Amino acid sequence: MKDAFGAPQSLLVLGGTSEIGLATARRLIACRTRTVWLAGRPSPALESAAAELRGRGAYVRTVDFDALDTESHEVTLGKIFTEGDIDMVLLAFGIPGDQERDEEEPLSAVRVAQTNYTGAVSAGLVCAGALQAQGHGSLVVLSSVAGERARRADFIYGSSKAGLDAFAQGLGDALHGTGVHVMVVRPGPVQSAGTAAEAPLATIPFTRTPLVTTPDAVAAAIVTGLRRRSETVWVPGALRAVMSALRHVPRPLFRRLPV
Repeated sequence: MKDAFGAPQSLLVLGGTSEIGLATARRLIACRTRTVWLAGRPSPALESAAAELRGRGAYVRTVDFDALDTESHEVTLGKIFTEGDIDMVLLAFGIPGDQERDEEEPLSAVRVAQTNYTGAVSAGLVCAGALQAQGHGSLVVLSSVAGERARRADFIYGSSKAGLDAFAQGLGDALHGTGVHVMVVRPGPVQSAGTAAEAPLATIPFTRTPLVTTPDAVAAAIVTGLRRRSETVWVPGALRAVMSALRHVPRPLFRRLPV
């Protein structure tokens, strides 16, 4: 359960090496989160992330998780919930793909779609069911501003995020009143050491400044959104107005914009 400060005491990060996921874990540990599960493919990076969070005072466990192996999700994730209640699940995995390559190699495009959408739908439903069974908890889904409107530069990635965003909003409506809170997070282009996670957005000229963000800024917005019980969080907040305007630009004009 959440403590007296409103912070989750236990956290499951799906995408255990995600920079945004780890930045969020650090902030929550500072707010008294004590148990963290990092779910991801086995790797030195995953073990290093776990060791770093242990150094901050948390009890951290890793679990083998592959977004593409949807048949394993119910068993793999179910076992985590049998260990005890999970107060917050952060769905932070995803791949940007390579638009030029993916257009030439359909199987590469399919991998983007299956990871970002199909894998997220599977894992999201499993975790939502477990949260509902325990009667409380938050599911935080990392979407992207790229899903707001398809762009020539990244429509494969953007379409996968658009599907994820719609799924998460619908899931939130389905779970309303059950004690489970679903929050969709829509970051803009993210600058970080592993900035490839948001590479498709880094080419948008008018969002380089001041609308570019960082993993720590997204993490701060997530923590604030949890405290406020927000359903949708834009990072930075000004993107809400920008994308509201872009959604209504006629397609012939939109094609000519430097986006």
